[in-house]
Amino acid sequence: RYFRVILLLLLALTLLLLAGFLHSDLELDTPLFGGQAEGPPVTNIMFLKTHKTASSTVLNILYRFAETHNLSVALPAGSRVHLGYPWLFLARYVEGVGSQQRFNIMCNHLRFNLPQVQKVMPNDTFYFSILRNPVFQLESSFIYYKTYAPAFRGAPSLDAFLASPRTFYNDSRHLRNVYAKNNMWFDFGFDPNAQCEEGYVRARIAEVERRFRLVLIAEHLDESLVLLRRRLRWALDDVVAFRLNSRSARSVARLSPETRERARSWCALDWRLYEHFNRTLWAQLRAELGPRRLRGEVERLRARRRELASLCLQDGGALKNHTQIRDPRLRPYQSGKADILGYNLRPGLDNQTLGVCQRLVMPELQYMARLYALQFPEKPLKNIPFLGA
Repeated sequence: RYFRVILLLLLALTLLLLAGFLHSDLELDTPLFGGQAEGPPVTNIMFLKTHKTASSTVLNILYRFAETHNLSVALPAGSRVHLGYPWLFLARYVEGVGSQQRFNIMCNHLRFNLPQVQKVMPNDTFYFSILRNPVFQLESSFIYYKTYAPAFRGAPSLDAFLASPRTFYNDSRHLRNVYAKNNMWFDFGFDPNAQCEEGYVRARIAEVERRFRLVLIAEHLDESLVLLRRRLRWALDDVVAFRLNSRSARSVARLSPETRERARSWCALDWRLYEHFNRTLWAQLRAELGPRRLRGEVERLRARRRELASLCLQDGGALKNHTQIRDPRLRPYQSGKADILGYNLRPGLDNQTLGVCQRLVMPELQYMARLYALQFPEKPLKNIPFLGA
């Protein structure tokens, strides 16, 4: 009798543990918000695509979701590849804006201008964006826009530029120099040359908080995607992504502590924006998931990414120089002094798997052209010059 009681207790304990594991597993696989299912997935989305912030990876997620669910995307009109950037966004920069009342997804580069965005997007649109540490965002911009921005063209290095930025940076050449100072602040529609005064900064940050329901952080992209998935009530595979538009190690500059401090000072508005929303992200993650649950969801995301890399990518998913990429349709655009990397797919994939894998690694210009052709079959195809199209 004593042993029967012990066995029953052990059985009950085993069932409780099993139920706990199953519940945890279900929570990780089911799109949740606030711990409970909240209806259908969000499909009206505006992503403010900031520059050099891992935003191309996020754009790929949104393009894939739009294509998979047959959603309309607010794409650049005519031959454009962005939505009027660096000018403030106007609704007329969107293809088909007159014939279609509203679009589901907007995610191409633009300079934020809310009244005009609202002419294109539905009232219940979910707004979100992404930020990156301004020190490394500026380093990336310097390499990527080296031959475009006048402020960068004349500087032999980022160290030299930051040692005496006013030698190279001219406010009068504002629109071509937007990448050289407070570029993320500019993308949100604000003045990158404004003084970093406390009242002004707090007011602008509050403005961003009122409109944007989530701001991702590039340095914590996986954690950010976990939270994005919960807010959008999407499935796990919807937010799994490979790194896109990343550079080779040889085209990334090493920055001294002095240069880093100068970058924070030069881009002080970007720094305040980044600090605030980095704190906000972690506060939201702690409140909605807690450390243990967050670790589990991040690991689930990374495990699925590894599975898809094993399925899709050659050489263990190693990033390739653009000259090593066999399929020209998968070669990323090269800009400035940057060496932008991409992927080779495994040979012999069946057609369905090949389609899934191609969409995961497709560079943004090619994917934009693909969606444009699908959405506007009566229009001339987008011309991607570096592909010889």
